[in-house]
Amino acid sequence: MSKEMCGDMLRIRYNVMNIMTLEAFANIRGGLHGNCKDVYFLRAAGWNQNLCRQVEQMDGILCRRMNAGQGMYKRMAVLPPLRTETDIGRYLQRYEKWLESGREIVDLQTAADNGSLQRTVGAALSETLRLFKKITPSVSDSIVRNFAVKLLYWFEQAAADMLKQWDGHVSYKFVIENITKKQEYLFCYFLTQTGIDVLLLQNGEDISRELENLGLSEKFSVGDFKKDSFPKYEPSKWEPLKVQIPRKADRIADRSAMKRPDGKKEHKAAVSEGRRKLEFVELAKLATSVVMITLHDDRGEAIGGGSGIMIGREGYILTNHHVASRGRFFSVRIEEEEQTYTTDEVIKYNSVLDLAVIRIRRDLNPLPVYQGNEKLLRGEKVVAIGSPLGLFNSVSDGIIAGFRKIDGVDMIQFTAPISHGSSGGAVLNMYGEVIGISTAGIDNGQNLNLAVGYQFINQFIRGLR
Repeated sequence: MSKEMCGDMLRIRYNVMNIMTLEAFANIRGGLHGNCKDVYFLRAAGWNQNLCRQVEQMDGILCRRMNAGQGMYKRMAVLPPLRTETDIGRYLQRYEKWLESGREIVDLQTAADNGSLQRTVGAALSETLRLFKKITPSVSDSIVRNFAVKLLYWFEQAAADMLKQWDGHVSYKFVIENITKKQEYLFCYFLTQTGIDVLLLQNGEDISRELENLGLSEKFSVGDFKKDSFPKYEPSKWEPLKVQIPRKADRIADRSAMKRPDGKKEHKAAVSEGRRKLEFVELAKLATSVVMITLHDDRGEAIGGGSGIMIGREGYILTNHHVASRGRFFSVRIEEEEQTYTTDEVIKYNSVLDLAVIRIRRDLNPLPVYQGNEKLLRGEKVVAIGSPLGLFNSVSDGIIAGFRKIDGVDMIQFTAPISHGSSGGAVLNMYGEVIGISTAGIDNGQNLNLAVGYQFINQFIRGLR
């Protein structure tokens, strides 16, 4: 689902990935590509004995980030009623100004210098009122006006902090309990059109069939319906998230001495030993930094597989978006280890570039990514490492066959054989550096394989290494 906007306003893509838990909602961060933002509009339907704890965990994740200046978050039990004549008059005046502007700009006093936000909210108001009139036969102009006034009032109540520093790159999340009325549900949709991820906690009952048929939000079940209370929202009780960025010299020293859980020393990245061409046997040893990923559905059944590349010490693994988007959660295997690491944490993704980063709770030994010291050339030797058809960390060699632009993305065509399951694997140059991530193979052609190049990878993983 997408919502087209013009100029510098947002273009929204909805629910690009399959989100099935409150923790996943907290951790997913929709990317902004140009003026297109990935936004989530979700309903957690039902109740279980762990739901209050899960809500507190979600609050903790999002409040710590917010208190550290990394995004905005608000959870509400109900939307406040609009009662005073003063408020009614103020928001009615804004509605009338919006009509006078040609239904383009909403006057937001707290964001008076942000024309992009005012136009985005204006377009969201227009779309929401259009939808309201569509599903409310013979609605009068006065009812539409009253609803518009409510929308603008609720918007400032829910998003006042966002209005002060609105930025399409920032993650904004809003959670509210038991939304079933038509106007309140459409308000939540209104929020998503301004770039805010919205989660409805529907523990008492869900929306009507009429509203569900609009196809605006995605539902995941957490149990049977039971009306109960949630923990109080207390953002100030959570300490800000502390992010420590070690000095470069410390990172190099730590990487060279990294230990696996079994106490054995990992291989040193080739770049730390001086940049030199490696023998195939040496390149094959780098497979310890390429993982096999198994995808699971919400019942825990294995439904597919792929590969991934260690790109950050603190558990960060790069894979393809088309791999990560199909799983409810993931099992990750590392070569020479019996332990399997389970995670549902998707840190970031870009569906256009077909890239995603997942995270496991283990220190990793990341592979160096090529920095573009010299232009890649056709005919250069490459090595591909992945898990085709579940064959863990197969190593194959070939050459760069060409450079292609697929759907606006620059790709490397290479001849090293890959198969289903290789997606997300590493394509290395002879220095042991990642020049691409295996993304696609052409089934009807022999050894016609494509990889997203290092330029996009370096941009995508910035800040995670």
